[in-house]
Amino acid sequence: MFRALDPLLHSELRLAVISLLVGATEAEFGEIKEKTGATAGNLSVQLQKLADAEYITIRKTFRGKYPLTICKITKKGVKAFEEYVEALKDYLKPKK
Repeated sequence: MFRALDPLLHSELRLAVISLLVGATEAEFGEIKEKTGATAGNLSVQLQKLADAEYITIRKTFRGKYPLTICKITKKGVKAFEEYVEALKDYLKPKK
């Protein structure tokens, strides 16, 4: 029997964001946008969904006169990602 995949992480963009943050711990909005190829609007919506689930935190500040958004993965986000990866491994194992 297969384990259920976290529907929040099953979205390509949200999974890409979490994968990026697992490796980097935190990243600026512009960097995430560039690395994922997402539009600013779509990325904002997906980041908010991850924040609502407490998988990431979003901190809004300024760099000089310019707004700066920094996203950071939480312990809950790391755990969700690890569980997602383990569940995927079950799908990839040869079945007897």
